[in-house]
Amino acid sequence: MSDDASNNAIEARTSKRQRLSNGEPAQERVPRLFAPFRTLGLVSSTAVPFTSLPLGKTTFQITTSVGRCLQTYDLRKGLNLIFLTRPQTPAIITATLAWKDLVFAAWAEAAAGGNVGIWIFKRGKKVGELEMPKGRAEPVKSLVILGSWVVGCCSSRIEVWKSATNEHYTTITPAGAHGGMLTGNLCNMPTLLNKVFVGKKDGVVEMWNVSTGKLIYTFSPPNAFSGSVTALQPTPALSMLAIARSDGSIVIHDIRSDKIILQLNAKSRRNATITSISFRTDGLGAGEDGQKAGIMAAAGPGDGNVTLWDLNNGGRISGVLRGAHNPPSSSQGEVSGGVNKVEFLPGQAVMVTSGLDNALKSWIFDAKSLTTVPRILHSRNGHAAPVTTLGFLPTNSDGSDAGGKWLLSAGRDQSLWGWSLRRDGQSTELSQGNIRKKAKKLGVLGKNLEVDPSTTLEDLKAPEITCFSSSLNRDGGMGASSGGGGVWTNATTKKGTADATDSAATGWESIVTGHRGDKYARTWFWGRKKAGRWAFETGDSTEVTSVTVTSCGTFAIVGSAGGSISMFNLQSGIQRQKFPTPLTPLQAKKLKATQINGSQAVNGLKARSKFGAGEGKHRKPVTGLMVDAMNRTLYSCGLDGKLKFWDFHSGLLRDEIDWSPMSSIIASRYHRQSDLIALSCDDLSIRVIDTETKKLIRELWGCLGQISDFCFSHDGRWIVAASMDSIIRVWDLPTGHLINAIRLDSPCTALAFSDVGEYFATAHADNVGINVWNNRTLFTHVPTRLISNDEIVDAIAPTASGEDGQGLIEAAFDGDEVSDSAPSAFAVNVSDQLSIEMETLSLVPKSRWQTLLHLDAIRARNKPKEPPKAPEKAPFFLPSLEGSKPASAVSQDNESQITAAERSRILKLDRSSTQNPFPVTLRTGAQIGDYTAFIDHLKSLPPSAADIQIRSLNPTESVPFVAALRWRLEQRRDYELVQAWMAVFLRVHGETILADGPLADSLKAWRAEQAEEGRRLGALVGYCGGVVGFLRSARV
Repeated sequence: MSDDASNNAIEARTSKRQRLSNGEPAQERVPRLFAPFRTLGLVSSTAVPFTSLPLGKTTFQITTSVGRCLQTYDLRKGLNLIFLTRPQTPAIITATLAWKDLVFAAWAEAAAGGNVGIWIFKRGKKVGELEMPKGRAEPVKSLVILGSWVVGCCSSRIEVWKSATNEHYTTITPAGAHGGMLTGNLCNMPTLLNKVFVGKKDGVVEMWNVSTGKLIYTFSPPNAFSGSVTALQPTPALSMLAIARSDGSIVIHDIRSDKIILQLNAKSRRNATITSISFRTDGLGAGEDGQKAGIMAAAGPGDGNVTLWDLNNGGRISGVLRGAHNPPSSSQGEVSGGVNKVEFLPGQAVMVTSGLDNALKSWIFDAKSLTTVPRILHSRNGHAAPVTTLGFLPTNSDGSDAGGKWLLSAGRDQSLWGWSLRRDGQSTELSQGNIRKKAKKLGVLGKNLEVDPSTTLEDLKAPEITCFSSSLNRDGGMGASSGGGGVWTNATTKKGTADATDSAATGWESIVTGHRGDKYARTWFWGRKKAGRWAFETGDSTEVTSVTVTSCGTFAIVGSAGGSISMFNLQSGIQRQKFPTPLTPLQAKKLKATQINGSQAVNGLKARSKFGAGEGKHRKPVTGLMVDAMNRTLYSCGLDGKLKFWDFHSGLLRDEIDWSPMSSIIASRYHRQSDLIALSCDDLSIRVIDTETKKLIRELWGCLGQISDFCFSHDGRWIVAASMDSIIRVWDLPTGHLINAIRLDSPCTALAFSDVGEYFATAHADNVGINVWNNRTLFTHVPTRLISNDEIVDAIAPTASGEDGQGLIEAAFDGDEVSDSAPSAFAVNVSDQLSIEMETLSLVPKSRWQTLLHLDAIRARNKPKEPPKAPEKAPFFLPSLEGSKPASAVSQDNESQITAAERSRILKLDRSSTQNPFPVTLRTGAQIGDYTAFIDHLKSLPPSAADIQIRSLNPTESVPFVAALRWRLEQRRDYELVQAWMAVFLRVHGETILADGPLADSLKAWRAEQAEEGRRLGALVGYCGGVVGFLRSARV
């Protein structure tokens, strides 16, 4: 058959399998195999400032924006997440405002002239929206509420709504603002009615009356070089307004007299623009003794610092909270950073900050502290840069309830995170030590940063993680001993002081990571969520390119860019083996001599293969390392296109598969349960190797871009791969077919499948969050037929709010899935017999016919040991039930009125209704020669009922019964049931067989048919066993 004919046949078969609704094909809204669940790791991932809402005197709710959804945290509960807004806004949120028990969210589409709107939420649910002016779509940058007005500032005008009815009131267009002269900064003064202050790009601040729409006054900048207005904030003192401009200056302006009361300058610093100002209102913190009011906090996106000003006596810097948030990355802006907003909570000694590093933190000022800088109170964080590596944490025992509930991720922000899929508050970053303390000691967060900008906070963290591996079998949990030494020491150089004796009883590290451009692989404690003791150096001092941890959790193996492979003990940190094992000087000398003489043996060092000791090293970077479950074989692959099989204990090379120069191996994945290795190559293919036969069993093609990541499914039946064409493809290994493909908005950079198969996680190039999907095949049937490129689905990705997502229950009952139940020429009824040459067993549960065989023993075991006791008398106060005795069906008067014909018909119906269907179907089958109805009835009986029916057979029914069983054997169906029924029959009626001639003849015919069928079945089983053994043989 030609390729065109094959494609046409596939398309025709596909069209038959689509479910129709009203004559139209059903459209797939979600992937067939995966249902979107939710997005993890988003806290404050956008530049929209948070908004706070006081509840009483001590409780505050902080609301942040994560794109199209708002997340609300409770400060009293340690910034625990309490609300997620649903539904999601149609576009990205541009401004937020909390007022009373409501939260306003302004959204706007990215395209010029796109739709805009403002929605109102209450306790996470949408309760209304503001009426938008028609024909003048412009994003709202900030919102403020004063009295009965809701005011929004756009780039060229001011919109006003009525807060009581949500109706649009008026539009104010400042002079000269048609070209986008407004900066979006907007505020109001508590003592001024209907007045708002608006900042402009020329440094001017205007005061408008929103009720009349008139300009009241214009406040000019101090000089012509001040720049645009970047922040506006009223002070606790009446009629005072703090104004920050792009040159870094802050002025305290008296709006009544139009005079500058105080001018503060951040001096000449890079990126010193102030975008957020807040004032402390508890009346403390300023002065020499800290008992005066007048503290102002200022921050901006240029760095991660918060500057605290004492406004008394001309103003001075009272302290700098350095490193409150991560500063922007110095490497081409890959990692976001800087402070987004700072705010003092009303009447509290607590300050809340949010950063562009996807973090939300609260800080508290101690009353009797010797420093004016606050300490951290609570924090919620996430990745500050896109995630590059994902992996589900394995369980520490089979059947552990924690399986598949923890997800490890590493990103470009040089951090390693553990995410809980059960409770969001348990997610945490694995500590790399006190980075801020180190930074202060080295002066990185001090003034020398102005002199030497090349030294940054990110230099004190480990480099970006490129690969990791884990095993929890020897993880010590919270009680694991760290040895008392420093973190990440090299045991081979004797520089570390860590002691490994205590770890023998408490456990040791369980995670090993490789880092970009670094020659050290580092260890981590999972239980203690911190950096480990060891840093393993590669054998040739080149960059670490691959790591793995054995399933026992004792050894870590590190591969390098130079091709070296080294094995280390995780308990002691000592190197235990190299692959290949190095030769001693004497062995090297003898090897050279034998090579000169043409000999192939090396003084007894020849391995049990074609490779000798010291041979087989990779010539290019090692891209994959894997160890089998029994620690017998190490598998390694590299860019040299070779897959090598090493003896784990001796370090000798046993065998290799060489694909060079046809292709290079980019990455590898190993499925321990099935001993399969999947290799992604630079020719955009994925090749699957059976490690037992060392043969290529599958070649998977279809990716149109570079393969960024791939993995096995939990049961090893699928391979899921993501490529740079933004498509995730799923192949079925038994058939080699592409069974699903989904297209996403951005390329997937990392993916992972949980060990229990419940969750599937993906990370993307343009998002710091992690998308989690549900595996639908666990709870519902999903067709896994071959698909074409025309059937690639544009998937709806998971969201932070979980909207459009499905939990396990919802996805199980989802009806919008593609069904294969439509009539098709290729459809097969699995309950029918496939071929007369095959033996077809029944679908009756095994326990039913096994119970029938041992029913006497079960009855003897369940026989009561004591006679039944009479029930206790009912209490005297319980009334008797009148008419408890059943009334006769027909009264005597009515009975006398029944005629003889009617009585005859009633008796006939009663006799037919009580007739046993067992002998009826048996006699009918003997008359027509087809016992199908009788066999089906007997299969439907429970064991006790079937035993009674077989015992009640009379001599005239025994011969048809044996004939029915022989007929079923000739049909080659229900073999195990026929054996069980005959065993019961012979045990019950064995004494009457010899006395009954026709029954004995019928049993002889059954025995002949049984012997023939037994020989045929034995031959089939032997043939199948031989074929399977031949295919699994290493000689094939």
